[in-house]
This record gives sequence, C-alpha cells and structure tokens, in this order.
Amino acid sequence: MRAGGRTAPGALVLALALLRRCLLLGPLGLRSAGAQDGNGCGHTLLTPHSGTLSSKNYPGTYPNHTMCCWQLQAPPGTSLLLAFGDVDLEPSEHCALSSLLLTDPQTGTAYGPYCRNTIPSAPLLVTNSSTVTVLFNSTSHRSGRGLLLSYATSQHPDLVSCLVRGTHYTREYVSVYCPAGCKDIHGDIWGNPSQGYRDTSVLCKAAVHAGVIADELGGQVTLSREKGITLYESAFANGLRSKRGSLSEKRLMFHKACDDVLEVVTFNASSWWHEVGVLGQDRAWVAERAALSTTGHSWAAEPDAQAAWLELDLGTRRNVTGIITKGSSEQHDYYVTSYHVSSSRDGKNWRPYRGSSGQEEKVFEGNADSQGEVSNAFIPPIIARYIRVTPQSWHQRVALKVALVGCHVARVRAPRPYVPSVPKEVLEPTSRPASRTPIPGIALDPEKAGSTLLVMLLIGGFVLFCSCLLLLAFLCHRKRKSAAELNCGITKGYPKLESSQVCSLQSLPASSLASFPMAPMPGDLSRTHSPEYAEPDLVQVNPCSQTGSSTFKPLVEEGYTLPLVLSHYDVPGKHHEYAEPLPPEPEYAMPFSEPEPAGMCCSTCSIAGPAGCSPVQYQTPALRAGELPAGVEQTGSPYSESSHGWPRHCPLAHVYHEAL
Repeated sequence: MRAGGRTAPGALVLALALLRRCLLLGPLGLRSAGAQDGNGCGHTLLTPHSGTLSSKNYPGTYPNHTMCCWQLQAPPGTSLLLAFGDVDLEPSEHCALSSLLLTDPQTGTAYGPYCRNTIPSAPLLVTNSSTVTVLFNSTSHRSGRGLLLSYATSQHPDLVSCLVRGTHYTREYVSVYCPAGCKDIHGDIWGNPSQGYRDTSVLCKAAVHAGVIADELGGQVTLSREKGITLYESAFANGLRSKRGSLSEKRLMFHKACDDVLEVVTFNASSWWHEVGVLGQDRAWVAERAALSTTGHSWAAEPDAQAAWLELDLGTRRNVTGIITKGSSEQHDYYVTSYHVSSSRDGKNWRPYRGSSGQEEKVFEGNADSQGEVSNAFIPPIIARYIRVTPQSWHQRVALKVALVGCHVARVRAPRPYVPSVPKEVLEPTSRPASRTPIPGIALDPEKAGSTLLVMLLIGGFVLFCSCLLLLAFLCHRKRKSAAELNCGITKGYPKLESSQVCSLQSLPASSLASFPMAPMPGDLSRTHSPEYAEPDLVQVNPCSQTGSSTFKPLVEEGYTLPLVLSHYDVPGKHHEYAEPLPPEPEYAMPFSEPEPAGMCCSTCSIAGPAGCSPVQYQTPALRAGELPAGVEQTGSPYSESSHGWPRHCPLAHVYHEAL
C-alpha cells in the first residue's frame, strides 16, 4: 500500500483499466451489496457484516486469462476491514501479469496492485469507506495459488483470516472474530467438541465444527489453550468431518454456553415397527426406544409409512441449541441421512426451522452409518417445548435415536415504564402542599401512604418487643443456671480448691457435710488425731466420701482417675500428692482412766510375734536409767539402750490405753 492509500503512477493506469473492465462485466450484479462477477471467482460468501472470497481453484494454481470482480458493501455508518489470508500471484513488474487491486469507487482511493513480490505490509487493512471493489486479474503464468481474502465491518477490529491456526497464539485465552464462509476453506481440524481440538487445527473451521458459530454468519469466538491429550477422536458435526489426531502440546477448548443434554419427558411418533424374527420372536421398535441413552435397538417407522416423524416433549419451554442423532446401533444398518426440524409451543401449531437465512427450511445432514453420532447446532436457538424431527432421506429404513442440547429459558422481565400517579382533586382545603415532587422510580398513592406507614411502624414495634422478651428470658435463665451450678470449688474426683472461692457450710450438700470433722467435745477421745500425721492445710475429709481435699488418696471406685504422670518432674505444682492410707488395725475400747502420777509417762513398744501375726502392742511405765523391761534378761544381746532406756529397734506406733 502506497502512502496516502494511492498507487504508483505506472499502476494507476492499470488500475483504472481494470476497474473499467470490471464495471463492464456485469453492471446488473454490482447493483446489490455483496456481488461478484467474472470467470476467475472461486469460493465466495458475502454478507453485510462479514464474508470470504477466493480465486478460482484456490489453493491450487489459478487459471490463465481470468478475471473476477467483487463488490463489498457494509451497513451505513460503518467502514470495512480486510484480512489478507493468502496472496500468491506470479510476480511481474508493477504486477502487470497477475494482480490484486482494491479501490473505493466513491472517493477514487486505490490500494495495490498486489502480487507475490509486493504483498501487503500488514495482514489487516483498515479502510475509511463502507464500499470497496476487489479486482483480480490474471494472464499467462506458470505458478501461484491465487488469493484468499476476508472482510468484516469496523465493529470487529479483532477480525482474523480463515487460515489462522491455534499455534499462532501463545496466550492462554483467545477471543477473535471469525468471518463467514470459513467452512469450505482448505484446512484440517483434529478432535471433537467434547475432547477439544489439536492446536494445529484451523481455528475458525474448528469453531464451525464445534457449533460455536454458523458458517453463513460468522461471529465472535472465545477459547482457551489447555494441555494437550494423547489422542483426538474424529467426529462428524455441522457438516464437517474432523480427523483423528495424535498428541499435541496444546489443545483448543471452545467456550459454549447452554450446552447441556435436555431431559425428554415423552416420545411420540407417527408409527413404529413391529418386527417378527425368523424364529417367531417379537421386537417392538417403539418411540421410547428413540432416546440416545437407550441400549439396544432404536425407534423405527413402519416400512410403508409416508412422512414419518418423531416428536419430543420437553415438558416445558426450553432453549434448544443443538441436536444429536444416531442410527439403529445394532446388527441392522438403519439410519437417517438428512432431516428437517420443526418446533411448537402447544403441540398443535408447528414452525419449520429455517436457520440464520430465514428464507428456506434448513436441511440438516444426518448420519453416514448406524453406529456413529452426528451433531448439528441451532443458530439461532429454538425456544419451544415440542421438537419434531422429519426424516428426508435414509438408508434401508427410517431408524433414529435423538438427544437435544440446550438449557433453561432465562426469564427476563422487561422493565415497566414509570407512570406517575395523578392525585385526585380534593374540594376541601388541606394543610398539605398542593404540589408534590415525585421520586423517580417510586409511585405512592397519597391516600394510602399514611395507612401503609402505620402498618410498617406497628410491625416494627411488635418485632422489637418480641426481641426484648426473648433477651430477658435468656438472661434470667442464665442467671438461675449460674446459681445452681455453684459448688464452692469442691469438685468430686479432682481435689482442687481455688483461693478466690469463698463459701459457707450451709451451701454444701448433706453428703459433703457428713464427711467434715466437727469440733471435738470435752472428754471425747475418739477424735484424737494421730501424732504421726500432720494436720492437713485444707479441710479434713473422710476418704470414704472423698468430696474435698485430703491427705489420703481417694478410692478408685469413687470415680477418681489418677493423673497422667510421665516423670517425677511433672508432679510438683501440677497435682496434689496423697499419702497411702494405713492398713486396718484392731480397735480397742478406750475407757476413761485416772490421771497418771507425776513423773510417769506411758510408752508403747511392739514386739514381733510369730510370722504372719501383727505386732503386739502394750503399755509399760517409764523405765529408769539402766533398767530393762520385765521378762528381758540382760545378756550380751545386741540391744543398745537409748537415752530413754528403749531398744533402738522399737518403732513408734499409735497409742492405745488399756485399763490399769
């Protein structure tokens, strides 16, 4: 492209000659937008918003002495964008032998001519005009594929060519605009909509195969590049057959909303086939066998049935975006090769599906065998409850399994326009101002505003009152519970008394009071404490009713559990230590005795008896220095006298008084 969008002086004469020749070829065809004329035109699909055009025999060698002229017309107020997919014309001086020239008939601006040695500098050409004429001319040449060109309006600046592959992108998410007419362009695709496509696939062609866009319309495509898989299975969908591909580094996953399998409530058919086998066995090919998830044979119409059809009831209105068909899927080779689709909202009035063109009833391509599945997309989708499939051609017999794809209908309510209420005229004077400024979006009746406000206040007051009652009841219940659970720090099985807890004996239960020692009465010797055990720091409690702290270890039967002690360093400061209680000893009556003379004291000694017997304890008067107890001879025994005249081996024990 030259500066200012103009051609060189030598090529300007050629451009004008080509334009004059193009106008002379078919003036009638160029009167409408998106027209073509000439003997050198190849695959062409022109729409107001996008399209694709190519030379004859592309991508093979274009023929000699051919010419083609395309006129592109965009909607008013928009301009055209042109994407050069491929320009391979035999080179020559000023591209005189074979050339591509783009002109604007309204302003006289020309772009080109282009050939192999003078290709466009950028893959996307932005024009400032809504009308562009494309001229292709060829003379004698030896090689060259020709040209492939796509276009779209200025509303789609992310336009790409039909030859762009997934490997052209490195980012994870891709959003591009694919033009119309890429379905029949040469290029391979590997994979299917469920597995994804190999990243070497032609992007826009794979989008048509996946049902994301319609080939006759084009559209925006959004996809993600994910990790590749080992094997890509082939599939037939939307008139395209994909290939089986091997491992790739990345795969293309197209984002398509509303793509769930819909549940069919009931199946209905014009007729069904009652098969009788050779051995006399019966088989019913009823309409319920038409569900795609059904194993075994499918639905089949009667052999002589005319205009057979299969009807699917979805139960309620659904947004149907596609259909999946399959053959008999058994030993029989029955399948439908083409069919029509019609829809109804009440099951009585049927509307044929015409596709995006809206002119003729669309014919969908069916199956090529009885085992494979074929998908077809509805663009635009069908919103209906009843779907009817009418076979147009079949192999051997009409047999079919069907599944519908779509989603629930999104109920979007149109916003109601705001209509301000007109206040009624009041004859009597009022203190309220006559004019009111309405609040946007809120329409209140002045007569009902007061009563509505009063009701709202009453409801709010009632809710607040109930909340206060519930809070008061909760506080009272919590206070009673705290008073009932007070145990003054005496917990059964865990003798721990906090210094901060203070209580009286009146707050203790009767079972706890029974275990506390009372103050001894005068002359009551039964409560004399043993001199061998010091008085505990805490309240003395009977071990048999261990409810408070004690120097004796409580019994295991009372629910006491020994603390887990890992070492002797874990005990101090953590748990109380207890002394083992004394073994049971014989009790003796202790009558009152006369006071002993001054200077006399009682001592107790125990002499070991026979084996297995308890030591015999007795009372003797105090001995003088050098004396031995009665019955003990002074021999050279190892007994050594202490300072009190005792044998040193005589241990101290509890004192028991016997009658003198």
